[in-house]
Amino acid sequence: MPKLFSDSDALAEEIVRDVGTDLVVGLPLGLGKANHVVNALYARACADPDLKLTLLSALTLEKPRPKGLIEHRFIAPVIDRLFGGYPDLAYADALRESRLPANVEVVEFFFLAGRWLHVPAAQQNYISANYTHAASYLLARGLNVVTQLVAKRVVDGVPRYSLSCNTDTTLDVLRERRAGRASFKLIAQVNSELPFMPGAGDLPADEFSAVLESAATDFPLFAPPSEPISNVKYAIGLNAASLVRDGGTLQIGIGQIGDALAQGLILRHRDSAAFQKIVARLSPARLSVAQEAGAFEVGLYGVSEMLTEAFIGLIDAGILKRAVDGVVLHGAFFLGPKSFYRALREMSPDQIARIQMMPVSFTNELYGEEERKRRARIDARFINNTMMATLLGAAVSDGLDNGQVVSGVGGQYNFVAQAFALEGARSVLTLEATRQAGRSLKSNILWRYGHETIPRHLRDIFVTEYGVADLRGKSDADVIAGMLAIADSRFQGELVRVAKDAGKLPRGYEIPAAHRENHPERITSALKPARDAGLLPSFPFGCDFTEVEQRLIPALEMLQGAQRSPQALASLLWQGLIRTPDGADEACLARLGLDRPATWAERGYRALVSAALAQSRET
Repeated sequence: MPKLFSDSDALAEEIVRDVGTDLVVGLPLGLGKANHVVNALYARACADPDLKLTLLSALTLEKPRPKGLIEHRFIAPVIDRLFGGYPDLAYADALRESRLPANVEVVEFFFLAGRWLHVPAAQQNYISANYTHAASYLLARGLNVVTQLVAKRVVDGVPRYSLSCNTDTTLDVLRERRAGRASFKLIAQVNSELPFMPGAGDLPADEFSAVLESAATDFPLFAPPSEPISNVKYAIGLNAASLVRDGGTLQIGIGQIGDALAQGLILRHRDSAAFQKIVARLSPARLSVAQEAGAFEVGLYGVSEMLTEAFIGLIDAGILKRAVDGVVLHGAFFLGPKSFYRALREMSPDQIARIQMMPVSFTNELYGEEERKRRARIDARFINNTMMATLLGAAVSDGLDNGQVVSGVGGQYNFVAQAFALEGARSVLTLEATRQAGRSLKSNILWRYGHETIPRHLRDIFVTEYGVADLRGKSDADVIAGMLAIADSRFQGELVRVAKDAGKLPRGYEIPAAHRENHPERITSALKPARDAGLLPSFPFGCDFTEVEQRLIPALEMLQGAQRSPQALASLLWQGLIRTPDGADEACLARLGLDRPATWAERGYRALVSAALAQSRET
């Protein structure tokens, strides 16, 4: 049985006595970190330079860091409300500020997107890895401690512990330990908010060397709020939803596009005619890809490294219902808003038994029980995000051409490889056609880029707000034509010129007229009837923002966009100075502390926000 502790410092001392002064500690990706244990070990290493501490981690979660007056006034109360009791990981600030002691090293294989750009220590100690290779890399570096946040349940007087949100790599390294190929101490920290998930991660107490449990070390889970779904992301999600076959298999990534896809599937299931009408308005010239638009009579089976609240929405809508051995959804880790964790905690035993947490080697690979997996994963659609794509079909998902890592490869390559290995499966990579870079608009579809995550020989399907490009098995010229058709029309001319100059596109080629109208205004117009009818809500799966905050979000996004143009900002300021806010707007201004401006800066911000509120209601 494990030793029980109520004090994290005492537990840290026990780990040092038991393991020694060269600690190689594995931290689960994302939510499953035992923060108090990790912080106690870090403090112990800071106090003792003879203690060497290596933290092997991924997706270190940090509270948002607001910038500027308005952003701070908007987000600070949200941070207090949603993250107020969450204990910060001490090593994260030290790493960011270049003050880690010489005896402490932090190594990660996946970053919170964009948060560790231009942080030398983080960038230099990053390991580029497929998610399925992470466990072997941990063991190769001499892993001797694993710390894990767990849920606890007492059955017939005997405690059991669930790995809950992070079965991903922990189950894989435990398998190696049972086989005698690894030796490490598994340390648990009990959390009362974690759902107790049944299945392979439901472990007896004797798997653990020590358990930390006390009211003082319990804490609210990290719960990022759902973000509103923009028109662009809804267009991408709806286009992708028309590729999913009834009776098939579904994997989706995190974020607004995943939520938009799920809402698109729900709309398709409940009102096929309305769904078809919206998709036709979005892509009137789309003929090259078979479009799935009917209700889900057989239903889908979900297998995804990450579980999100969108999957719960699909279960509740009667879409995720094709069971494999009694299970409709297999996952390896989860992260989401408070409502997501609550939904899992409140499920009945029969409901939660249909969701099983597994090792990442199960979700992301076919190896091991391959025949069983092949039978289950029929007509699979692996739908993931990418940042950029080339005209020749390569995807740029994790890093920049100067070597800086934005996030990580994660499981993307795993799912692309599965799409080519499984009969009827497809890899669908989604991206916005453009991005804002300072005051400049850039195309996310490029002729070439100095870094690739998925090479061109694994090109399959790309989706933007402007449509679908089916590239599998096609010639370079046809691939280029397909990618041009889903590019923003403001960049098509230059892309065509470069491709022709390279000899990869016939000199006489012209983009069909139907694809030369790829402009944001067309997307806004195409979605407006469905938006007005409430078919495409900004928060389809619930929201942690108040009604006032929900009104503020589009206005603040509009203000942020206006700041890129002095002329647009001046126009917004003038409109705000000459209008009188109504009662609803006054409530929004009060939320930002602008109801009684005391300085010239506050008066200016009041006018800008007031005008943005008025304009955001008109779009």
